[in-house]
Amino acid sequence: MSRTLLQPIGQKRLTNVAVVRLKKHGNRFEIACYKNKVLSWRSGVEKDIDEVLQSQIVYSNVSKGVLAKSKDLVAAFGTDDQSKICLEILEKGELQVAGKEREAQLSSQFRDIATIVMQKTINPETRHPYTISMIERLMHEIHYAVDPHSSSKKQALEVIRQLQQKFPIKRSPMRLRITVSPESFPSIKEKLEAGHGDIVSKEESGNQLSVVCELDPGIFREFDSFVRNLQGRLEILAVSVHAEGDTGVDAFDEFNEDIPPSLPKEPAEPSVHQLSERLQKQSVSSSTKISELEVKQTKCSTCNAVVGDAKQYREHFKSEWHRHNLKRKTRNLPPLSADECLPDVEFGDSKEDLKEYSF
Repeated sequence: MSRTLLQPIGQKRLTNVAVVRLKKHGNRFEIACYKNKVLSWRSGVEKDIDEVLQSQIVYSNVSKGVLAKSKDLVAAFGTDDQSKICLEILEKGELQVAGKEREAQLSSQFRDIATIVMQKTINPETRHPYTISMIERLMHEIHYAVDPHSSSKKQALEVIRQLQQKFPIKRSPMRLRITVSPESFPSIKEKLEAGHGDIVSKEESGNQLSVVCELDPGIFREFDSFVRNLQGRLEILAVSVHAEGDTGVDAFDEFNEDIPPSLPKEPAEPSVHQLSERLQKQSVSSSTKISELEVKQTKCSTCNAVVGDAKQYREHFKSEWHRHNLKRKTRNLPPLSADECLPDVEFGDSKEDLKEYSF
């Protein structure tokens, strides 16, 4: 007795795929692709089309397996060559993702944008970068919505412009080295003053003058052309300059307590009160008055020692003495004096301890 082969009915095919959809000429066209391959193709990483498309067939509904009609293809694309149509849909179509997956992608891009903003901005009062969590809170304050079709870097620059309208935040300056003739220095100085730039150091050697300065990134191109017209040479030393002694945003809270006292400042704008408690702590009240003696004599709470004026204080942050006491502080050990710290620095700590910090 022969047995008949039962074919299952109601089976949906091509369900575990990435679908790219393009609406054109009043019709919907879809292609079935492998997951995580569409973005690789669009970014130029993946070159083999067979690694991207599961089949070079155009559908009107992939999940139901409904093929697109030839007359609709000709009306919309001017041809019924499905290979060419698949390439156009892959390039211009919209990648369909599930709700949770889309939410995860937007959340990841939101974090990427906040990271770029953190790296490119500083608090104008302390010259320290804001923490990543604070940047995210400020982005929520302005109700920023991520555009999945735009690059994170482009959106980060737009976020910075929006934040500057409400909060005390500014682009971190670039550090440049300019090599020109001594006769051109007055023009360079005048250009820097016009662009609110600062001269860090100046060194003259023979008929060449080397100037290290800090400049707002927004006028870099204009300044570069100006230096070239003076037959000078420009070199980028650092894209983003933060306050000296800060090892990075991860250690921001740790260094925040060692920030030297600053001069009194004007009352903050009313919009500053929208910031978090951390931001309010950074704002200096106009009622606080610090004498000139207190400004000159700065104490490092990590080393429990007076290290001199502001310049000596910044140099102290770079010393092995401060770094060693910083590591002892995290282990709840008392600070050592400079003489006591010298033997430990010479022998060095273990590599595992050093990896926890970025100097």
